[in-house]
This record gives sequence, structure tokens and C-alpha cells, in this order.
Amino acid sequence: MTEMPLIYRRDGSVARITFNRPQTLNAIDSQMATLFLRACREVAADAEVRAVVVSGEGRAFMAGGDIAQFRDDPQSVPSSLIDPMHEGLMLLATLQAPVIASVQGAAAGAGMSIALACDLVIAAEGTRFNSAYVNLATSCDLGASWSLPRVVGLRRALEIMLLSETIDAARALELGLVNRVVPADELVAETEKLVNRLVSGAPIAQGVLKRLMRESFGREFSAQLAAERKGFEACVRTADFREGVAAFLDKRPADFRGH
Repeated sequence: MTEMPLIYRRDGSVARITFNRPQTLNAIDSQMATLFLRACREVAADAEVRAVVVSGEGRAFMAGGDIAQFRDDPQSVPSSLIDPMHEGLMLLATLQAPVIASVQGAAAGAGMSIALACDLVIAAEGTRFNSAYVNLATSCDLGASWSLPRVVGLRRALEIMLLSETIDAARALELGLVNRVVPADELVAETEKLVNRLVSGAPIAQGVLKRLMRESFGREFSAQLAAERKGFEACVRTADFREGVAAFLDKRPADFRGH
């Protein structure tokens, strides 16, 4: 890996965002936050991307914010760290492409928040989650107060945040913080299997489903039904829909092209 604190690359139709400060367990500082936003903007502007993988180099996914910056220049954190991370996460949330967090080691504070913000989370055995915010006498950021209650419910979300207890991978799976737990030495391979399944899917339909799910909490039931009808109409007009129907009738794998 290079010495840049964040690496962005595209492998075919898969975009990869890798936190790369392993010596600090990938703690976010202002430079990493700036590079994260830049990477997210590149992904959002690239119509060829069909899946995004967010991961961390080394022993941890991410141990939270950079404590040295918190100590030396706390007033800079909202504008130089939180603002670019928030903008980047919003871009990922509104992408058509699904976003997968591939998590190992520690996912604490901002690391846990980023994992929650992704569409799917695959975790290695031995991964530990901790909200960590109250231990620094601060409230949360990076969307945790939005994501966590939706994933685990209000009571458990409050418990996780207020008590800041460490959650192991098995318990994270029970709570729904992650979708899958795999042996640590199989994390990369299992992540690629998941990514390949998503990349082979119908991108427009995936994007509509992602948007419907993410926006459903803010709608009345009648409005959600109307949004579902509109989304279905949009999918039916695509060549991928015709290919999906033909493949089903022909009893063969579909070849979705994203149009």
C-alpha cells in the first residue's frame, strides 16, 4: 500500500475505498477525511461503478477519530473532519451502487458509524464494535444516530451509545449490526464473493431498491406504495428487465448491463 492515508481505486466495475493509516488503526484525521470525500465524489461521478467496498488496511477497520487532532486542535474537527466525512457518506448513501463495509479488528466510534452507514456489512470473526463516543465525553457523528436506531431499535441503540460496551462479532450479527460473520482469514475472499454477486445483479433495480429502503422511514405507507409503483415502472422500462424476464423463461443466468 502507498503512504497515502486513504487509497481509492477502481477494479473493473468495483470501486474500493481503503483507510490506510494502519499505524493508528486507521483513525480519521483531516487529511483522511478530505481524501474520503474526494473518493466518494469520484465514485458518484462514475456511472460504470456497480459496487463499492469500504475497508481498512492492517489490524483494524477503524478505531475512530484521531485523538491527537482532538487534543491539539479540537475546534478544527467539525469543519475539517466531520463535514467532509458527512458529505462523503451522503454521496455513498444516494449511490445507485450498493456499498459494502468489509470489517476486521476494531470498528469503534467513527469506524462503527461508517460501517452502519454502508448498505451491507461483512465482518471477520474477532471483530469488535464499540460506539466509544461517550468515553470521550462527546456525542456521535457520521450518521450513527440515524443508522443505529433503524438497525437495532431505539432501546438497544440507546444502550449501545450510552454504555459504550464492546460488542463482539457474534453479538453484532444477532443485533443486525452486520450481515455476515466469516473466519478472519476468509474475509477478503468472502467479501469478493458478495461483491461479485452484487455486480452481476441489475444495477438500476438495485438502486431503486436501495432508495426505497433508505427513504421508507420518512414516508407514510400510502406514499411508500406510490414510490414503489414509480420505481417498478422505471425498472420495467429497462433492457435489464426484458433480459431478466427472458433469462427466467429460458432458464439461464441473466446478463444485466445497467440499461
